[in-house]
Amino acid sequence: MVDPLEPHVQEHQLNMAADNRLADLQDRLGHRFADRALLVQALTHSSALSGDDARVKSYQRLEFLGDRVLGLAVARLLYETFPDVPEGHLSRALADLVRKETCAAIAADLGVGPALAMGKGERKSGLGKKQSVLGDACEALVGAICLDAGFEAADAVIRRLWGPLMPDIGAGAGADPKTALQEWAHARGLTEPTYRETARTGPDHAPVFVVEAVVPGLAPAEGSGKSKRVAERAAAAAMLARETGRG
Repeated sequence: MVDPLEPHVQEHQLNMAADNRLADLQDRLGHRFADRALLVQALTHSSALSGDDARVKSYQRLEFLGDRVLGLAVARLLYETFPDVPEGHLSRALADLVRKETCAAIAADLGVGPALAMGKGERKSGLGKKQSVLGDACEALVGAICLDAGFEAADAVIRRLWGPLMPDIGAGAGADPKTALQEWAHARGLTEPTYRETARTGPDHAPVFVVEAVVPGLAPAEGSGKSKRVAERAAAAAMLARETGRG
């Protein structure tokens, strides 16, 4: 005989799990929402809704705002960090830091995917792991923080998450290590480098990632950092230093 209370117990357990995911995500963001509805909306894909709600109650409007907030905050951070760097270099760095791939990588580091609300079919298809969705949700979270606590609160989160990704564009700086390694490998007829995460340590709000740079035919090189992107750059730099040091 089926217990009539069982569906309610299961629903309660699912709600508890969702609440825990949201609490953990806020810890990793470093921002506790006063208006929880903004956080929920920032994590709601249009497939979880229907009709007009899909357009106005999903994360799409927050993504529109977050994209502009992110651009301004990162531009200001670059301007302050590199006072002697010309506009062209700053523009290229800005484009790299706010592009969808960068936002998706940050969202993945934060564990945004499992916290997203979406249709069952979309969830099964792996939509929550796609760069476009993670990148949009990341921007939506920035917009939600701005509405919840103002631009400076969003700026503080952006500085903490994007700060470690600041490129070396000071006077005499060379190419990004990942770009430099790719060019070095290509010039020697080697396969393009790939990167794999080998370890993750530390608390959820301050993780440390360990990543290996891999080029077939060469020994892997390891790097670590506060995000996967930083760790990848460190691994690329380590491989370049090792291989070019051989003469």
